[in-house]
Amino acid sequence: MTEPAVTLTDYALAIECAIFVVALARLDARDKQLCFWFIVFFASIGAASVFGGTVHGFFLAASSPGRRILWPATLLAILVTSLAPWNIGAVLQLGERKAALVRRLAIAQLVLFSVGVLFVTSKFYVGIIAYLPSTLFLLFALVTTYRRRPDPAIRWGVAGLALTLVAAVLQQLRVGIHPVYFNHNALYHVIQGAALGMIFVAARSISRAWPLIRRSHDIKTRIS
Repeated sequence: MTEPAVTLTDYALAIECAIFVVALARLDARDKQLCFWFIVFFASIGAASVFGGTVHGFFLAASSPGRRILWPATLLAILVTSLAPWNIGAVLQLGERKAALVRRLAIAQLVLFSVGVLFVTSKFYVGIIAYLPSTLFLLFALVTTYRRRPDPAIRWGVAGLALTLVAAVLQQLRVGIHPVYFNHNALYHVIQGAALGMIFVAARSISRAWPLIRRSHDIKTRIS
């Protein structure tokens, strides 16, 4: 195993995400649409963690056949992850027509970037370019949702998304505990694991809430 700490923390993330997916799938969700997209969010992160961890552990060499397959698969999973925040934020903040438009644009982005990964470049920055705007959009949506419905669980989601951004910055700055035994990628995974736990708290609460935690639902309620 070439990078044990990175690989094991990646696999730990995958196990954590699998637990969250099962928990949400078994949840008595009142907002099934949002619950579905949260499941997509955690499932795709889990898949990316499995692929990425396997690359770092066993196929790190650029010429490795395994890397040529698994690294693009990692990026494709990240692109699927970027699809989920667009949809969650749109459902929380927008009406059905505008949310559908955001969904179509997000799918178009997924297709475009996937073609880029498969035929142009599989550099990690492609995943960052796709994932960062959707994360910021969901962060904005959760902040405004919390202002409407000050649920402490939503506050945990806001904190979790903010922490994911902090983790990404530290990763890009290559901040780690030890350059060999616990590098910047391993530290990123540990921080990301804590952040995902916070986001799961919000996901579970939002999915179960009644009345629905949607701006469109609140508007309809006020009108009626």
